[in-house]
Amino acid sequence: MEYVQGRANAERAGAGMQEARQNPVSSAWFLVGATAVGKTGVAQYVAERTGAAILSVDAMLVYRGMDIGTAKPSVVERGAVPYFGIDLADPDEPFSTGNWLQGVRAQLAAARELVFAQPGVAGSGVLAVGGTGLYVRALTQGLEAAAADPARRQYWQERLAREGLASLQRELAARVPAAIVAGMDEKNPRRVIRALEHLEQYGALPAGWRAEALPRVVGLRLPRAALHIRIAARVAQMFDHGLLAEVEALRRHYPVWQRPRGDASAGGASAVPSEITGGAAGGVATACQAIGYAEVCDLLDKRITREQAIEQMVIRTRQLAKRQETWFRHQAEVTWLDLAPDEPLAAVGARVLAAWSEHGPTPIRLF
Repeated sequence: MEYVQGRANAERAGAGMQEARQNPVSSAWFLVGATAVGKTGVAQYVAERTGAAILSVDAMLVYRGMDIGTAKPSVVERGAVPYFGIDLADPDEPFSTGNWLQGVRAQLAAARELVFAQPGVAGSGVLAVGGTGLYVRALTQGLEAAAADPARRQYWQERLAREGLASLQRELAARVPAAIVAGMDEKNPRRVIRALEHLEQYGALPAGWRAEALPRVVGLRLPRAALHIRIAARVAQMFDHGLLAEVEALRRHYPVWQRPRGDASAGGASAVPSEITGGAAGGVATACQAIGYAEVCDLLDKRITREQAIEQMVIRTRQLAKRQETWFRHQAEVTWLDLAPDEPLAAVGARVLAAWSEHGPTPIRLF
């Protein structure tokens, strides 16, 4: 019965994907949720059965060479499913949400005819999968600026660290008084910096600053205790699969990774990890201080023990998971699927397809 129901759901969602194929990058099927909840496995399962491509909306998967510590699906695991939005930058490069959108546009434009326009290949639409909220927002609400100016981004980041958010709020209010009184998320440092950057470059606030309808997405959710067990298991698996060797290789190839974590020239300890928001003052601030990589750098430099590195990774990942779920609760219209810890992949895939078939794909602003 479960198989029959799953097949019916696949056919209904597949019909919607075939319709979306006529303009394949005007909409996507979103699957979001906290880290380690199982999004990647479910998306791969669904993509293999519907012919869809997968677009990663994960800020850490953009970095080449950072595979084990980001739980990036391997080439073998991807199989014949096309993936986009991954391996867009070296881990010492400045990288913003604008850069990500540029990279995704280029990838999808190049693949439009090859992947999406031929029924015999894999032309059944795009599954947008991940937990980076700003990437979801940029896909669904747009981002007018193509890419942040690294120098200006660094200036505002340093001013934030030196003078606090109130200073940036005053700067924004002086330039566009309506911005603050409108109440559009002026307590979010990244949004304030983004608004100031956009004002400097375009003379107006970004379109995303204005209130818009929340995007409709499907989200996976596990009981907190079960999610914590998965997080601990994933961290242990990363060490077993060679995370230390991966970080050692990154430090050999990218000398800037050798700088002390508190060095302001390398991003500084004040830089905020961007697994949810996406983008930062520079690639180093994002990549070096990402969960797992910062701890292993400390381990290799003998600042902490292996046990302490594992413990800190687990704690930071739990905190990230909580922030991700909070973000999606407030920033998206989510159809949450509450999962059982031992629920079979096929059953979860069937539930995701059924949820998608209820409301159809979500419009995106990519081209």
